[in-house]
Amino acid sequence: MQRNTPFDFTLQNAQGESCVAQAWAKVQPGLDASERFALKQQIKEALRERDAVLIAHYYVDGDLQDLALETGGVVADSLEMARFGRNHTAKTLIVAGVRFMGETAKILSPEKTVLMPDLDATCSLDLGCPADEFSAFCDAYPDRTVVVYANTSAAVKARADWMVTSSCALEIVQHLKDKGEKILWAPDRHLGRYIQEQTGADMVLWQGDCIVHNEFKSEELAMLRRAHPNARVLVHPESPAGVAAQADLVGSTSALLRAVVEGDATTYIVATDKGLFHRMRQLAPGKQVIEAPTAGESATCKSCAQCPWMAMNGLQGVLRCLHQGAGEIHVTAQIQKQAHQCIDRMLDFTQQRPGALRPGLVPHLGAA
Repeated sequence: MQRNTPFDFTLQNAQGESCVAQAWAKVQPGLDASERFALKQQIKEALRERDAVLIAHYYVDGDLQDLALETGGVVADSLEMARFGRNHTAKTLIVAGVRFMGETAKILSPEKTVLMPDLDATCSLDLGCPADEFSAFCDAYPDRTVVVYANTSAAVKARADWMVTSSCALEIVQHLKDKGEKILWAPDRHLGRYIQEQTGADMVLWQGDCIVHNEFKSEELAMLRRAHPNARVLVHPESPAGVAAQADLVGSTSALLRAVVEGDATTYIVATDKGLFHRMRQLAPGKQVIEAPTAGESATCKSCAQCPWMAMNGLQGVLRCLHQGAGEIHVTAQIQKQAHQCIDRMLDFTQQRPGALRPGLVPHLGAA
């Protein structure tokens, strides 16, 4: 039976002031092999009947990732999820991920029905950047180009000039910096700091963070590296500076996956949501993938390298979407129109500049 699990996490406002907030996530009930098989068969049939396609993020349960690929859908990062949903001919998009991903799909495909297995699946970066506070933050810096990370609400995107994902953020900010523009960045402070270091751009940063990546510990990572001296260290740029500084590669979700698949090492220590390991192990079965440590001094283990909201996506929720039309995403016409512009800029940029899809493949300058 599904149950709710409350947990505390820290929110920071634009000034860096912290407060502890409580959120909750639903824990999916365990299923045996026969139950999982039966649900998958029902979903496959319902996808065909409803002219629907399953779009899954790398961080959701492995069953959902496999099902998406088996049925002509996609497993991807948020950039490719957005593009795939926009370009696919299906009338209904089932988005297995967190709420901002469903909103982005709806903004890009307003004529399509967008359904999510659980509308309560959200994101600490989204929660930590309320639209009204963000609007006031923008008002304080009217001369800056507003760049927001994909992990934000549709209302926040409506106030932005550009949306970016971790796959293209570095190159887009470099492009804006080369044009002489000053940047207002939100919400992830670690990714913002990393981009600022790499580009030298003039950036004002909102002080949000991801409850998964913010938990990685630098001292414990150093100890793990000593225990595996031949391992390559791969780090998502939402991680703290002390963790990123030890990386052989700092890169987006897709870049980390490519690094394992294409790399010549046999062992990798990876600092990102462990949901990605499912695909890594499928595509690189002969390689060892080790979770970067979240334990250690001051650890809370509120995520243990797994997003509690991504984990709310389950086979039962997908079937409810298809049978009942549950979990439909709605975005008002005004917000949709305003937010569409910043997303379109990103998609146009990445289409015109294929190199924007491969940031992070150059070793981080601070790597050991």
